[in-house]
Amino acid sequence: MDTRAFLRRVGLSGYDGPPRLDGLNQLHAAFVDQVPYETVQYQLTPGGAFEPEDVAKRIVARETGGYCFQLNGTFALLLTELGYRVRMHRGGVQTVNRPGDIDGSHMVLTVSGLVEDPERWWLVDAGLGDGLRHPMPLETGEAEQYPFTLRLRPSDKTDGWRLDHDPRANLIGMDFESAPVTLDAFAAQHRQLSADPASPFVRLASAFRRTPESVLVLRSVGLSETFSDRVDSTLLDTPADYFAALADVFRLPLPHYSAADRDALWRRVWSQYEDFVRSQART
Repeated sequence: MDTRAFLRRVGLSGYDGPPRLDGLNQLHAAFVDQVPYETVQYQLTPGGAFEPEDVAKRIVARETGGYCFQLNGTFALLLTELGYRVRMHRGGVQTVNRPGDIDGSHMVLTVSGLVEDPERWWLVDAGLGDGLRHPMPLETGEAEQYPFTLRLRPSDKTDGWRLDHDPRANLIGMDFESAPVTLDAFAAQHRQLSADPASPFVRLASAFRRTPESVLVLRSVGLSETFSDRVDSTLLDTPADYFAALADVFRLPLPHYSAADRDALWRRVWSQYEDFVRSQART
Protein backbone atom coordinates (compact mmCIF):
# COMPACT_ATOMS: atom_id res chain seq x y z
CA MET A 1 0.00 0.00 0.00
CA ASP A 2 1.10 3.55 -0.71
CA THR A 3 0.32 4.62 2.85
CA ARG A 4 0.98 8.31 2.33
CA ALA A 5 -1.23 8.44 -0.78
CA PHE A 6 -4.01 6.72 1.13
CA LEU A 7 -3.72 9.10 4.06
CA ARG A 8 -3.93 12.03 1.63
CA ARG A 9 -7.04 10.42 0.09
CA VAL A 10 -8.83 10.45 3.45
CA GLY A 11 -7.64 13.94 4.36
CA LEU A 12 -4.97 12.98 6.90
CA SER A 13 -1.80 13.82 5.01
CA GLY A 14 -0.17 15.09 8.21
CA TYR A 15 -0.95 11.96 10.25
CA ASP A 16 2.06 10.71 12.17
CA GLY A 17 3.11 9.19 15.45
CA PRO A 18 2.81 5.89 17.34
CA PRO A 19 -0.51 4.04 17.69
CA ARG A 20 -2.68 6.03 20.05
CA LEU A 21 -6.41 6.18 20.74
CA ASP A 22 -6.78 9.68 19.32
CA GLY A 23 -5.00 8.54 16.15
CA LEU A 24 -7.25 5.49 15.83
CA ASN A 25 -10.30 7.73 16.28
CA GLN A 26 -9.04 10.13 13.61
CA LEU A 27 -8.31 7.34 11.16
CA HIS A 28 -11.67 5.62 11.65
CA ALA A 29 -13.73 8.82 11.36
CA ALA A 30 -11.81 10.01 8.29
CA PHE A 31 -12.12 6.64 6.58
CA VAL A 32 -15.92 6.32 6.92
CA ASP A 33 -16.38 10.00 6.02
CA GLN A 34 -14.22 9.97 2.89
CA VAL A 35 -14.47 6.39 1.55
CA PRO A 36 -18.06 5.34 0.82
CA TYR A 37 -19.54 1.96 1.52
CA GLU A 38 -20.92 1.27 -1.94
CA THR A 39 -22.15 -1.39 -4.37
CA VAL A 40 -22.24 0.85 -7.44
CA GLN A 41 -19.06 -0.91 -8.58
CA TYR A 42 -20.95 -4.21 -9.05
CA GLN A 43 -23.69 -2.88 -11.31
CA LEU A 44 -21.79 -2.99 -14.61
CA THR A 45 -18.92 -5.38 -13.78
CA PRO A 46 -19.80 -7.89 -11.05
CA GLY A 47 -16.85 -9.19 -9.07
CA GLY A 48 -13.92 -6.93 -8.40
CA ALA A 49 -10.87 -6.36 -6.28
CA PHE A 50 -10.53 -8.30 -3.05
CA GLU A 51 -6.85 -8.05 -2.08
CA PRO A 52 -6.40 -4.94 0.12
CA GLU A 53 -3.51 -3.58 -1.95
CA ASP A 54 -5.65 -3.67 -5.12
CA VAL A 55 -8.65 -2.13 -3.39
CA ALA A 56 -6.49 0.65 -1.93
CA LYS A 57 -5.21 1.64 -5.38
CA ARG A 58 -8.78 1.98 -6.67
CA ILE A 59 -9.87 3.97 -3.62
CA VAL A 60 -6.95 6.38 -4.04
CA ALA A 61 -7.89 6.78 -7.72
CA ARG A 62 -11.54 7.45 -6.66
CA GLU A 63 -12.74 4.64 -8.91
CA THR A 64 -14.46 2.85 -6.05
CA GLY A 65 -15.34 2.77 -2.38
CA GLY A 66 -16.12 -0.72 -1.17
CA TYR A 67 -18.19 -3.01 0.97
CA CYS A 68 -17.15 -4.76 4.18
CA PHE A 69 -14.44 -7.11 2.86
CA GLN A 70 -12.86 -4.37 0.78
CA LEU A 71 -13.17 -1.55 3.30
CA ASN A 72 -12.15 -3.44 6.42
CA GLY A 73 -9.48 -5.38 4.54
CA THR A 74 -7.93 -2.14 3.33
CA PHE A 75 -8.34 -0.45 6.72
CA ALA A 76 -6.66 -3.43 8.39
CA LEU A 77 -3.70 -3.07 6.04
CA LEU A 78 -3.47 0.67 6.67
CA LEU A 79 -3.60 0.25 10.46
CA THR A 80 -1.02 -2.54 10.38
CA GLU A 81 1.39 -0.39 8.39
CA LEU A 82 0.89 2.41 10.92
CA GLY A 83 1.86 0.13 13.80
CA TYR A 84 -1.48 -1.06 15.19
CA ARG A 85 -2.14 -4.73 16.00
CA VAL A 86 -5.14 -5.88 13.95
CA ARG A 87 -7.23 -9.06 13.95
CA MET A 88 -9.97 -10.10 11.51
CA HIS A 89 -13.13 -11.93 12.62
CA ARG A 90 -16.04 -13.70 10.92
CA GLY A 91 -19.35 -11.96 11.45
CA GLY A 92 -22.92 -11.72 10.24
CA VAL A 93 -25.23 -8.73 9.86
CA GLN A 94 -28.89 -8.72 10.90
CA THR A 95 -31.40 -6.62 8.96
CA VAL A 96 -35.13 -6.97 8.36
CA ASN A 97 -34.26 -9.26 5.45
CA ARG A 98 -31.27 -11.14 6.93
CA PRO A 99 -31.29 -13.30 10.10
CA GLY A 100 -27.76 -12.35 11.12
CA ASP A 101 -26.21 -15.83 10.96
CA ILE A 102 -22.47 -15.78 11.54
CA ASP A 103 -21.56 -17.11 8.12
CA GLY A 104 -18.55 -15.00 7.28
CA SER A 105 -20.60 -12.61 5.15
CA HIS A 106 -19.21 -9.73 7.20
CA MET A 107 -15.62 -8.97 8.20
CA VAL A 108 -14.97 -7.36 11.58
CA LEU A 109 -11.73 -5.90 12.94
CA THR A 110 -10.40 -5.65 16.46
CA VAL A 111 -7.36 -3.53 17.24
CA SER A 112 -4.85 -3.35 20.10
CA GLY A 113 -1.31 -2.12 20.66
CA LEU A 114 -2.23 1.44 21.60
CA VAL A 115 0.41 3.31 23.56
CA GLU A 116 -2.04 4.20 26.36
CA ASP A 117 -3.05 0.57 27.02
CA PRO A 118 -1.35 -1.95 24.70
CA GLU A 119 -3.44 -4.96 25.76
CA ARG A 120 -6.87 -3.35 25.52
CA TRP A 121 -8.86 -4.35 22.42
CA TRP A 122 -11.14 -2.10 20.39
CA LEU A 123 -13.94 -2.91 17.94
CA VAL A 124 -13.15 -1.29 14.59
CA ASP A 125 -15.54 -1.54 11.65
CA ALA A 126 -15.40 0.75 8.61
CA GLY A 127 -17.55 -1.64 6.58
CA LEU A 128 -21.02 -1.37 8.14
CA GLY A 129 -22.37 1.49 6.03
CA ASP A 130 -24.32 3.41 8.66
CA GLY A 131 -22.50 1.69 11.54
CA LEU A 132 -19.56 2.90 13.61
CA ARG A 133 -18.01 6.32 13.20
CA HIS A 134 -15.46 5.73 15.96
CA PRO A 135 -13.98 2.56 17.50
CA MET A 136 -15.65 1.09 20.59
CA PRO A 137 -13.83 -0.62 23.48
CA LEU A 138 -14.35 -4.37 23.24
CA GLU A 139 -16.43 -4.61 26.39
CA THR A 140 -20.08 -4.35 27.35
CA GLY A 141 -21.19 -0.77 27.00
CA GLU A 142 -22.98 1.95 25.08
CA ALA A 143 -21.66 4.69 22.81
CA GLU A 144 -23.28 7.82 21.44
CA GLN A 145 -22.07 8.16 17.86
CA TYR A 146 -24.19 10.92 16.39
CA PRO A 147 -26.93 10.54 15.33
CA PHE A 148 -27.11 6.95 16.62
CA THR A 149 -26.70 5.09 19.91
CA LEU A 150 -24.74 1.82 19.63
CA ARG A 151 -24.52 -0.97 22.22
CA LEU A 152 -21.93 -3.74 22.54
CA ARG A 153 -22.50 -6.92 24.55
CA PRO A 154 -21.59 -10.62 24.53
CA SER A 155 -23.25 -12.47 21.65
CA ASP A 156 -26.12 -14.88 22.23
CA LYS A 157 -25.13 -16.78 19.07
CA THR A 158 -21.42 -17.46 19.46
CA ASP A 159 -18.36 -17.06 21.61
CA GLY A 160 -17.99 -13.46 20.60
CA TRP A 161 -19.77 -10.13 20.58
CA ARG A 162 -23.00 -8.48 19.50
CA LEU A 163 -23.36 -4.89 18.28
CA ASP A 164 -26.93 -3.63 18.68
CA HIS A 165 -27.61 -0.73 16.34
CA ASP A 166 -29.91 2.23 16.79
CA PRO A 167 -33.56 1.43 15.91
CA ARG A 168 -33.58 4.22 13.29
CA ALA A 169 -30.79 2.63 11.28
CA ASN A 170 -30.99 0.21 8.37
CA LEU A 171 -28.98 -2.27 10.42
CA ILE A 172 -30.52 -4.12 13.39
CA GLY A 173 -27.29 -5.59 14.68
CA MET A 174 -24.16 -7.60 14.01
CA ASP A 175 -22.59 -10.62 15.72
CA PHE A 176 -19.00 -11.76 15.35
CA GLU A 177 -16.76 -14.53 16.62
CA SER A 178 -13.89 -13.89 19.03
CA ALA A 179 -11.57 -16.24 17.15
CA PRO A 180 -9.32 -14.43 14.66
CA VAL A 181 -9.14 -15.51 11.02
CA THR A 182 -7.16 -14.54 7.93
CA LEU A 183 -8.35 -12.74 4.80
CA ASP A 184 -8.76 -16.09 3.02
CA ALA A 185 -11.75 -16.85 5.27
CA PHE A 186 -13.80 -14.32 3.28
CA ALA A 187 -12.73 -15.12 -0.29
CA ALA A 188 -15.62 -17.47 -1.14
CA GLN A 189 -18.21 -15.08 0.30
CA HIS A 190 -16.68 -12.22 -1.69
CA ARG A 191 -17.03 -14.16 -4.93
CA GLN A 192 -20.69 -14.88 -4.18
CA LEU A 193 -21.72 -11.48 -2.81
CA SER A 194 -19.93 -9.43 -5.46
CA ALA A 195 -20.75 -11.51 -8.55
CA ASP A 196 -23.87 -13.63 -8.09
CA PRO A 197 -26.83 -11.99 -9.92
CA ALA A 198 -29.00 -12.89 -6.92
CA SER A 199 -26.73 -11.09 -4.44
CA PRO A 200 -28.30 -7.99 -2.86
CA PHE A 201 -25.07 -6.12 -3.64
CA VAL A 202 -25.45 -6.85 -7.35
CA ARG A 203 -29.20 -6.32 -7.45
CA LEU A 204 -29.18 -2.85 -5.84
CA ALA A 205 -26.78 0.06 -6.25
CA SER A 206 -26.24 1.70 -2.88
CA ALA A 207 -23.83 4.04 -1.12
CA PHE A 208 -23.37 5.11 2.50
CA ARG A 209 -21.31 7.85 4.09
CA ARG A 210 -20.89 8.51 7.83
CA THR A 211 -20.16 12.22 8.34
CA PRO A 212 -19.82 14.16 11.61
CA GLU A 213 -23.20 15.82 10.94
CA SER A 214 -25.35 12.99 9.54
CA VAL A 215 -25.62 9.60 7.86
CA LEU A 216 -26.10 9.70 4.09
CA VAL A 217 -27.64 6.77 2.23
CA LEU A 218 -28.27 6.28 -1.49
CA ARG A 219 -30.40 3.36 -2.71
CA SER A 220 -30.89 3.27 -6.48
CA VAL A 221 -31.89 6.94 -6.97
CA GLY A 222 -33.29 7.65 -3.51
CA LEU A 223 -31.03 9.81 -1.32
CA SER A 224 -31.67 10.16 2.43
CA GLU A 225 -29.83 12.03 5.15
CA THR A 226 -30.45 11.12 8.80
CA PHE A 227 -29.99 13.65 11.60
CA SER A 228 -30.83 13.28 15.29
CA ASP A 229 -34.30 14.79 14.82
CA ARG A 230 -35.28 14.10 11.20
CA VAL A 231 -34.62 12.30 7.93
CA ASP A 232 -34.44 14.33 4.71
CA SER A 233 -35.21 12.45 1.48
CA THR A 234 -34.58 13.38 -2.14
CA LEU A 235 -35.32 11.61 -5.43
CA LEU A 236 -32.45 12.01 -7.90
CA ASP A 237 -34.55 11.92 -11.05
CA THR A 238 -31.98 13.00 -13.63
CA PRO A 239 -28.60 11.51 -14.57
CA ALA A 240 -26.94 14.85 -13.79
CA ASP A 241 -28.30 14.83 -10.23
CA TYR A 242 -27.40 11.19 -9.72
CA PHE A 243 -23.78 11.47 -10.84
CA ALA A 244 -23.36 14.77 -9.00
CA ALA A 245 -24.46 13.04 -5.79
CA LEU A 246 -22.03 10.19 -6.35
CA ALA A 247 -19.16 12.63 -6.93
CA ASP A 248 -19.95 15.41 -4.45
CA VAL A 249 -21.80 13.62 -1.66
CA PHE A 250 -20.19 10.18 -1.72
CA ARG A 251 -16.71 11.10 -3.01
CA LEU A 252 -17.20 8.73 -5.94
CA PRO A 253 -16.62 10.60 -9.25
CA LEU A 254 -15.94 7.37 -11.23
CA PRO A 255 -13.25 8.87 -13.50
CA HIS A 256 -12.83 5.55 -15.32
CA TYR A 257 -16.47 5.49 -16.54
CA SER A 258 -17.12 6.42 -20.15
CA ALA A 259 -20.27 8.20 -21.31
CA ALA A 260 -21.65 4.82 -22.35
CA ASP A 261 -20.89 3.39 -18.89
CA ARG A 262 -22.69 6.27 -17.21
CA ASP A 263 -25.71 5.84 -19.46
CA ALA A 264 -25.84 2.11 -18.69
CA LEU A 265 -25.51 2.70 -14.95
CA TRP A 266 -28.24 5.36 -14.99
CA ARG A 267 -30.65 3.06 -16.83
CA ARG A 268 -29.90 0.27 -14.34
CA VAL A 269 -30.43 2.33 -11.18
CA TRP A 270 -33.59 3.93 -12.58
CA SER A 271 -34.92 0.45 -13.36
CA GLN A 272 -34.20 -0.55 -9.76
CA TYR A 273 -36.23 2.43 -8.58
CA GLU A 274 -39.14 1.52 -10.87
CA ASP A 275 -39.06 -2.06 -9.53
CA PHE A 276 -39.25 -0.65 -6.01
CA VAL A 277 -42.24 1.55 -6.87
CA ARG A 278 -44.06 -1.41 -8.40
CA SER A 279 -43.37 -3.57 -5.35
CA GLN A 280 -44.72 -0.85 -3.04
CA ALA A 281 -47.88 -0.55 -5.13
CA ARG A 282 -48.55 -4.28 -4.64
CA THR A 283 -48.36 -4.08 -0.84
